[in-house]
Amino acid sequence: MGFLSAFDICASGMSAQRLRMDIAAENVANMTSTRTEAGGTYRRKDVVLESYGGGTFQDALRSASRGLGYSSGTAGVRVAQIIEDDREFKKVYNPEHPDADEEGYVSMPNVDVLKETVDSMSATRSYEANVTALNAVKLMAQKALEIGK
Repeated sequence: MGFLSAFDICASGMSAQRLRMDIAAENVANMTSTRTEAGGTYRRKDVVLESYGGGTFQDALRSASRGLGYSSGTAGVRVAQIIEDDREFKKVYNPEHPDADEEGYVSMPNVDVLKETVDSMSATRSYEANVTALNAVKLMAQKALEIGK
């Protein structure tokens, strides 16, 4: 892995976690939306992440043990897709609601505030970990430049 690719890895992680926070905020904002542009009740969204480049840990260990170093180009994490949660909607009895069915029940979005809060906290902690790693790489670069003085 090249020294500067560590910056790319941290940046990709920070971008992915920012999107996770944005999706959690969107879910909370739409937790009472019974009508969407596509029609129907809002469905909770979730972010699926995947790693890219870098190979496996076993490949890196094998290359390092042979003294070859490890270089496989750019590596990091990216958003594979944004999926909709297929859990059932919450049924709420409210016969005056314009979207109520013939029995008086309204299908409310399958958004749970507690889950969104936990997802936001997890994304925030992951973002902070990436910032910490980025700062550590930056500090190492500064120290390496001081060696030549």
